[in-house]
Amino acid sequence: MASKATTVDKRRQILDAAVRVFARQGFHATRVSDIADEAGVAYGLVYHYFRSKDEVLNELFVERWSLLLSAIEETDRAGGPHRDRLAAVASFIVDSYRHDPELMKVIIVEVTRAANSFGRTHLAEIRRAYEGIAKIVADGQEAGAFRGDIAPLFASMTFYGAVEQLLSGWIFDVIPASETNFDQAKDLLVTTICDGLEPR
Repeated sequence: MASKATTVDKRRQILDAAVRVFARQGFHATRVSDIADEAGVAYGLVYHYFRSKDEVLNELFVERWSLLLSAIEETDRAGGPHRDRLAAVASFIVDSYRHDPELMKVIIVEVTRAANSFGRTHLAEIRRAYEGIAKIVADGQEAGAFRGDIAPLFASMTFYGAVEQLLSGWIFDVIPASETNFDQAKDLLVTTICDGLEPR
């Protein structure tokens, strides 16, 4: 009987392989056999751990998105200037791309931008991120740090949308992607959004 460690390793091996295949050829063009070949495991072993490639994508999304939700909550709980809290959220997302661009490509292209297909099943989790950012904005408005005539959820979606569009620019090679570009992008994003939220 396989040990628990071996089971975890094989499962992780399959998930990591799926990221590479999904990023390279897209979710819809990927077959379970492609994932098995990439992972170097038997075709049937993928089905031992996952019922379908949809379940594989689902697990990849839930893993990554739960980290984002935790980061938003922890950033807000830590307190400090509201502008810095938004900067920390933006930094977390950009750094997630910096450290694992293939996974972030899969999450953005195959889930969050696929609202009419796979992404629709995850609208509740996606909305939780918007609401977490909106709470930071609302608290900033209450404290007088942000102007009060902008709906917090609108500001949140504008903020997250700008971050996601930046990542899409890197994913599709529309804008340069280097360590300097990543840091500049975080600063420019926060400056642009937060300056627009400053009280008039």
